[in-house]
Amino acid sequence: MAKKINLVMLVDDNDTDNFISQKIIELNGFADRVIAKNSGKSALEYLEANENNPSELPDVIFLDINMPIVDGFVFLFEFERFNDELKKKCKIAILSSSDNKRDIERIVDNDYVVKYITKPLTQDALIEIGSVL
Repeated sequence: MAKKINLVMLVDDNDTDNFISQKIIELNGFADRVIAKNSGKSALEYLEANENNPSELPDVIFLDINMPIVDGFVFLFEFERFNDELKKKCKIAILSSSDNKRDIERIVDNDYVVKYITKPLTQDALIEIGSVL
């Protein structure tokens, strides 16, 4: 594992997926803390509320693509509006069950996305994420 991660945010409308991902992160000692949000909207609200509080900003955001109302694409669009300090600190890894090539191409071209991972989250995927931070 590369550097120690303080805070990870999971953004997925499936609570079971969030639970499993959180357990994988905890079992591998990947991060000190994990917060889970079950919608893109609540994740954006959390980031907005903590925009000027760097210690409460996640180092890594694991973002699902397919969610109701605020999906991964809308989240990424809204994410661009945050200040540069937040955008520099919060690295985004897509964690999705989608294997739609068009979705993947749209996502990997985004400047803020460091990795695309197919669910479920694994120890190998955490190692890869740690190496690009």
